Amino acid sequence: MSSHAPQVVEIIPEKTPIRVVPATALPHLDGALSYRCETPLHIGQLVATPLGKRQVVGLVIGRADASAAMTLKTVTPFHADYHLIPEMQQFLDWVAKWYLEKPGLVLKMASSVPSALKDDALSIGYHAIASPDQAKTARRQSILAELAGKVPETLSAIRAMTGATASTIKAMCDDGLLAAVPMTPDNSANLLDHMTIQDRLKSLKDEQSTAAKTLAKAVTAKQYSAFLLDGVTGSGKTEVYFEAVAAALKAGRQALILLPEIALSQAFERRCYERFGFRPGMWHSGLTDSRRRAVWRDAIRGKPMIVAGARSALFLPFKNPGVIIVDEEHEQSFRQQDGVRYHARDMAVLRAHLSQIPVILSSATPSLESLVNAEQGKYHHIRLMSRYGAAGMPDMALIDLGKTPAERRRWLSPPLVDAISKALEQKEQVLLFLNRRGYAPMSLCLSCRERIVCPNCSAWLVTHKSAGELRCHHCGHNSQFPSICPSCQTEGMIMSCGPGVERLAEEVTIRFPEARQGIFSSDAITTPALAEQFFNAVHNDEIDIIIGTQMVAKGHHFPDLTLVGVVDADLGLGGADLRGGELSWQLLTQVAGRAGRAERPGKVLLQTAMPQSAVLQSLIHDDRDGFIEAEKAARQDAAMPPYGRLAAVILSGRDEARLMIIARQMVDHWPNFDGVTLLGPAPAPLRLLRRNYRVRFLLKSERDVNLQRVITSWLAAISIPSAVSCQVDIDPVSFF
Repeated sequence: MSSHAPQVVEIIPEKTPIRVVPATALPHLDGALSYRCETPLHIGQLVATPLGKRQVVGLVIGRADASAAMTLKTVTPFHADYHLIPEMQQFLDWVAKWYLEKPGLVLKMASSVPSALKDDALSIGYHAIASPDQAKTARRQSILAELAGKVPETLSAIRAMTGATASTIKAMCDDGLLAAVPMTPDNSANLLDHMTIQDRLKSLKDEQSTAAKTLAKAVTAKQYSAFLLDGVTGSGKTEVYFEAVAAALKAGRQALILLPEIALSQAFERRCYERFGFRPGMWHSGLTDSRRRAVWRDAIRGKPMIVAGARSALFLPFKNPGVIIVDEEHEQSFRQQDGVRYHARDMAVLRAHLSQIPVILSSATPSLESLVNAEQGKYHHIRLMSRYGAAGMPDMALIDLGKTPAERRRWLSPPLVDAISKALEQKEQVLLFLNRRGYAPMSLCLSCRERIVCPNCSAWLVTHKSAGELRCHHCGHNSQFPSICPSCQTEGMIMSCGPGVERLAEEVTIRFPEARQGIFSSDAITTPALAEQFFNAVHNDEIDIIIGTQMVAKGHHFPDLTLVGVVDADLGLGGADLRGGELSWQLLTQVAGRAGRAERPGKVLLQTAMPQSAVLQSLIHDDRDGFIEAEKAARQDAAMPPYGRLAAVILSGRDEARLMIIARQMVDHWPNFDGVTLLGPAPAPLRLLRRNYRVRFLLKSERDVNLQRVITSWLAAISIPSAVSCQVDIDPVSFF
C-alpha cells in the first residue's frame, strides 16, 4: 500500500455522460454502466440509478464516452451530503480487487440502508427526561435506564428494546418521565452534539496509562499507524483504547469499534455510556431500520460519533474518521464467509491506511498474523502484562480422563464435580464450557449403526432435545426426533451420542438440583436483548452455574465467577486445520480468562484425554511464548500463512459428476505459474451443502506472489456453465 494525498473532487457538468457503478452484480470489469444526469455531479455522488425496470443505488466514478450520450438513461442524485469521500471510494475499489468480487456488490455493503437516502416523513419520538430513580415502579425504571443517553426513539423501536406498550409510554409522558418530540431525518445516532465528553471515571495503572497516552497521541497526530494492543484477559484493554476514542471525539472526528459478536452489543453500549456519558451508534443486523438509517446518515455527514458494531460496520461511509478499533482481533467471526468474502480485521488496516488514521487491533490472544506483523515492524506492539485492579490470573490444571474418568453416560469427572461443589458452597459462580450446541452432536441407530444425516448436507443432524427435533447447523433443516430408524426401519433404537450444552445442563440438574443454571449459546441467546437479560441475571447472582459455548468466551466480565470447567478441552485438537492448534489455544485462554476477574482468585480445570497436547501443556505452564514460537516455526517450515499465501477456488452444483469433469478441465488449463502450487481438485470436507455438491482447489504460493492475478488469468481461459457456481476465497481461514 502506498500513501494517498488528499484529492480534489472533480465536478462533472450537467448533461455530461457519466460512468456509474450500480449496487448490484454486473459482469463488467469495473462493474460500471454509462448514464447521463441533468444536473452537475461530483465523483463519489450517490445517485438513483435505473437498471431494467427497477432503480438501485449507484456511485458516480467518472466521465463516460460522449458518443452515446443521446441514448443514455438518466440518473437522479440523492442529497448532496450523500457522497463518498475519495478514500472511501479507494477502499471499496481495493476490497473488490483484493477479493476478486463484483464492485457493485461491495458498493451494496456501503449503501446497505437504501431508505437512508430517501426523505423521511415526520414522526414522533420519545426520550427520557427523568432519571430511573424518579420512577416508582421497577418496570418504568428499566425503561428509563434503557433510554438514558439516547436520542429520541420511535414507539416501535422502544417496544423492540423494552417491550413497553403504547399506553405505558403515554402514561410516562403524562407523568413527566418521557417527552414526545418531532423526529426528522437529522436525528443523530448519539448525543455527542448535545453533551460534553465525560471524563474517565476509572483510574489506570502505570502500564495502562502509558499505553492509553500512546494511542491518544497517535490519534491526535492524524496519520496512519497500526497498533497491536496485546493484554492478558482482564487487563483493561477496553479502557485503554477508549482514550484513543476520546481523542478522536475531542478532535471532532468519528470512531469505529468493531465487535466480534452482536450478543456483546448491549453490554458494550452500556459501557460506552458509563465512560463517555452518551451511547454509541450501534450497527448490526438485529437493529431496526430507523436506527441503522440514523447511524448511516450521521456517518456520511461526518458528525462526531462512536459507532460500535459487527464487521459490516467497516463499510459505513464515514466522512471524517479518526480511529478504527478491532476488538478481539483474533476472532474468526471477522471473516465473512457468504456473499462478499472479506476479513474485517485486514480490511480495517487497509481502510485506516487509506484514511491516514490509526488502527488498533486488541486481543488477549492475538492472531499469528498480527504477531508476525508486529515482529516485522508493521505494527507497534503494546503489551499489558497484568490484570486491572487487584485481580490476578487464575490457576490452571488438567484433569486426565484416563485416570479419573466421568461415570458412564456422564460428562463431569469426579475432580470437577468436587470443585463445583466447593465453589457453590462458598457462594461463588461456576462456568462450564462445552463448545457444542444442542443436546447431542449425533444420533445413531443401535440396530444398523447408521448415523442420522441431513438430507441437504453431508453432516450429522444435531439433537435438540428441548425442541424435540434434529437440526442441521449448516442449512437449517429440522425434523422431529425419529422413533423409527429411516435406514433399517427398526423402532425405538435411535440413541443420542455425545454431549452438547443441553445434555450437560441435564447432568448439572441431577448433580446439583439446588443450583440455578443458565445456558448461554446461540440457540438460547438469539438477540442482544436476551444476552443483556442473561448478563443481568449473572451480575445479580440469579445464576449459579453458567453452561456456555464459545459465545461465553468473548470479553464478558463476571465478578463473582471463580471456577471455569472445560468439559472437553480436546475439541479442535488433532484436526487437519492448519490453524487448529492456534484456535484451540485462543479459545481455551479466552474462556479461562472469565475466572477470578475481581477480588476472589480464579481456578480453571480442563478435562482431557490428551494431557500431553502442546496446546494444553502451554496453558497449564503459562508458556504462551513457547507455544507461539513453535506454531510460527511449523508454519514457516511449511510456507503456510503468515509466511506464505493461500487461496481457494470452490465449484458447487447439483451434478457431482459434471463438477468433476469441469474440475479436470480446469486442471488441463492450469498454466503452471512460478511460485504457485495447485492442490486438488478434491471433494470439499463438507461435500454436500444445501443440496449442492462441492469440489475444492487450493492454491499455495510464496508471500510475494499476486494470487489474484494468477486466478484471474486461469479462470479467464475456462468456460464454466451457469449451472455451476465458482467461488474464489482469497486468504481463507476456513477449509470446510
